[in-house]
Amino acid sequence: QVQLVESGGGLVQAGGSLRLSCAASGITFSTNYIAWYRQAPGKQREVVASITRTGYTTYADAVTGRFTISRDNAKNTVSLQMNSLKPEDTAVYYCYAYDYKESRDYWGQGTQVTVSS
Repeated sequence: QVQLVESGGGLVQAGGSLRLSCAASGITFSTNYIAWYRQAPGKQREVVASITRTGYTTYADAVTGRFTISRDNAKNTVSLQMNSLKPEDTAVYYCYAYDYKESRDYWGQGTQVTVSS
C-alpha cells in the first residue's frame, strides 16, 4: 500500500520561508516521477515543481527562483524549499507520485501553507 505523507506546512509572513517534506512508503521516489501541486481556495490544482527519475527538475513560472525541489534517496523523501513567500503562495500543497511500474498515481493528504501580508 502506497502512502505519501506531507509535513512542514504552516503560517508564515510574506518574505519568509518554509520547507515541505513528503515521506513515502510502498513506492520508491528515486525511480518514479514526483511533484508538488498546490490548490488555493476557488482555484484549480496546479503543479508547482517536479523531479524525474534522472533528477531533472521543473518549476512553475510563479515559483521559479524562489522554490527548490529536492530528493533524498536514502530517506525516500522529497522536499520543497520555499523562500521569499508571497500571500499568493497560500494554498494546500500536495505531494504527487507517478509509479511507472504500476502505471498509476498517488496523492498525499495535503498540507496547508498560509502566507500573511
